[in-house]
Amino acid sequence: MATAYFPILLALAFGLFLAVAVWMLGHFTGPKNPTREKLIPYECGSETTGTGGIRLSAKFFVTAILLVVFDVELAFLYPWAAAFGELGRRGLFAMLLFLAVLGVALLYLVRKGALRWEE
Repeated sequence: MATAYFPILLALAFGLFLAVAVWMLGHFTGPKNPTREKLIPYECGSETTGTGGIRLSAKFFVTAILLVVFDVELAFLYPWAAAFGELGRRGLFAMLLFLAVLGVALLYLVRKGALRWEE
């Protein structure tokens, strides 16, 4: 049982070793000339103006949520399409139900005007 996990452990150890080796290589071979200006905190390269808290329209939030929802839909659609032959009618009806629920949600958003930017 423990031998089944050995390749995973080996891959993790190799990844950790590689990350540490690259970091050490850069640390020891990189230029070292710390000046006063290089040691101060750096933020965007310019002086700040105004306050950091600006108000954004809720339309940006709705658009971001829609992007996430339909991205997740696509993430479910790809494996379903790959296993379509094995799932049969039950898998087809399950995916059609899933797509129908998302379609109804999209129609609701269109009717409520959530996708209109003119207002």
